[in-house]
Amino acid sequence: MAVSDKGSPPDVHASASDAGQFIHHHTEFPTTWLSQALDAVISAIGKTASWLWIVVTGVIIYAVVGRYAFGMGSVTLEEVQWHLAGAGWLLGLGYTLVTDDHVRVDVIHERLSLKGQAWIELFGLVFLLLPFLGLAVYEMIPYAVSSWEQGETSQAPAGLPYRWILKGILALSFVLLIIAALSRLLKVTALLFGFPKPIRIESGNNKKEDAS
Repeated sequence: MAVSDKGSPPDVHASASDAGQFIHHHTEFPTTWLSQALDAVISAIGKTASWLWIVVTGVIIYAVVGRYAFGMGSVTLEEVQWHLAGAGWLLGLGYTLVTDDHVRVDVIHERLSLKGQAWIELFGLVFLLLPFLGLAVYEMIPYAVSSWEQGETSQAPAGLPYRWILKGILALSFVLLIIAALSRLLKVTALLFGFPKPIRIESGNNKKEDAS
């Protein structure tokens, strides 16, 4: 005997296509003309660096085919892989911050009002992130310069020369993170203190002029 669906409880499980409406991890702070300019620079660098992953994929495929199809392994190709992957990852760090797509593990933050979230961001940026990044740049720049002065190369046979380039990118990535963090800080102070003057409010894909 067929059982009618009429009167049955509605399906409480949302489909995968509907999941996006329940997931929202971005904190929407007002932006300023300076933060907008800084974000544009960081975004351009991050999007350009993302193309390195296509190059990395091509190098990996070439190395795998060469090794297993023709028995030709290459230390140089192996180092090219991780050099390019490291550069792509490092140069994309700032982009994740300006787009607020970095990983957040904070059950308190998401339950607060926008101003409450802004106060947490202010504390985290001023007392945690920026001091750490400043220390990292202070240590990383001499690290890269020392590598350049020594003409450091890979210790592996047939490895890559110019190891200072990757170490320089490491230092650059922290500088870009500082710029991204300062841009974020400007948005926070614009919300909390009205300085710098906010020019518009980001709301998803819609941009609304600030009414103040």
